[in-house]
Amino acid sequence: MRIVIAEDNVLLSAGLELLLSTRGFEVVEVARDAAAFAEAVDRHRPDLAIVDVRLPPNFRDEGIHAAIAARRGHEALPVLVLSQYVERDYAGELLADGRGGVGYLLKDRVGRVSEFVDALRRVADGGTVMDPTVVRQLLARRPRDPLESLTPRENEVLALMAEGLGNGEIAERIVVTENAVHKHVGNIFAKLGLSPSDSGHRRVRATLAYLDGR
Repeated sequence: MRIVIAEDNVLLSAGLELLLSTRGFEVVEVARDAAAFAEAVDRHRPDLAIVDVRLPPNFRDEGIHAAIAARRGHEALPVLVLSQYVERDYAGELLADGRGGVGYLLKDRVGRVSEFVDALRRVADGGTVMDPTVVRQLLARRPRDPLESLTPRENEVLALMAEGLGNGEIAERIVVTENAVHKHVGNIFAKLGLSPSDSGHRRVRATLAYLDGR
């Protein structure tokens, strides 16, 4: 898998390159700012991009907007965004096109190598991955009124869907059968008005509804 990294911190980018190379990935270029990242994506057409939210020159949201632009210009390029802090609006903005192949992780997740590599593969395969810390903080931030039609168990399942877990993994996490999870997921889709015509994007749309409701 060929990867472009957008990260201005030399130590972190070097660490990412080493980690990824030992796990069978190929880092084709490391960009230090948003403009260089856009050029690198055009030049290499990678299978995946890893992008810091905040890049030079202003260190605000240059990375997130560069990632969104790259997805528009390169057929929904899978993008994993790294952030130092929980920034809800950025996570929602990244998910807004509803196409999947996106991830939003806190930077300390990189140190948990197996989880990080698993997240990369999920995103590359078209999945959606949200950092568990982001999900927990969103849950605690305000009441559930936008999603009040969901039961507590359905809210729990939706939170795990937001982390990128599949039905089998959710079943293991909450100790129920996979068939029970399937029913919960179906109820979530129905209550959020996500019709079967949404196909595989329903999980992404449910995650976006979850974030908007927080």
